[in-house]
Amino acid sequence: MNMYDFTVRSQDGSDISLSRFKGSVLLVVNTATGCGFTPQYEELEAFYREYRSKGLEILDFPCDQFGHQAPGSDKDIHQFCTLHYDTTFPQFSKICVNGPDAIPLYRWLTSETTFKGFSGPMADALAAATAENNKDFAPNDIQWNFTKFLISREGDIVARFEPTDPMDDVRKAIEEALA
Repeated sequence: MNMYDFTVRSQDGSDISLSRFKGSVLLVVNTATGCGFTPQYEELEAFYREYRSKGLEILDFPCDQFGHQAPGSDKDIHQFCTLHYDTTFPQFSKICVNGPDAIPLYRWLTSETTFKGFSGPMADALAAATAENNKDFAPNDIQWNFTKFLISREGDIVARFEPTDPMDDVRKAIEEALA
């Protein structure tokens, strides 16, 4: 099984096979518009503009499971992102990434990767918040917004990045995957 075996829902409600992205390096991100990490949209868009011509696609999956930080409809979320961050990469319908309502793509992503903890100056505060709010989550579940998965051109998982991981680390991994 790999990334291209899944189908996801677009913002207009139609089903999209991820096989349409075969041959591209993918960065899959669960996002939120009202999160402290929301400014990462700027860096994500910068990556997209810099590396799209080399084969990078960023797949944005809004998720409201962490502090209800992705309120509103798919249309509201899309308007927010384009207005505030001028995003141009594909954005899909709002999803669940954990629990019984998690979409199959995210069940696969979390079953194949390990949560290794948070890093940086926000690590302790975020770990405390997730310990309180995510009691029902499995150890490798998504712990917060802006968790990223880098997928190879062949559809295999290359790396998992937590929201506190330096974006320079994400950039380096993208460059290596595109090489």
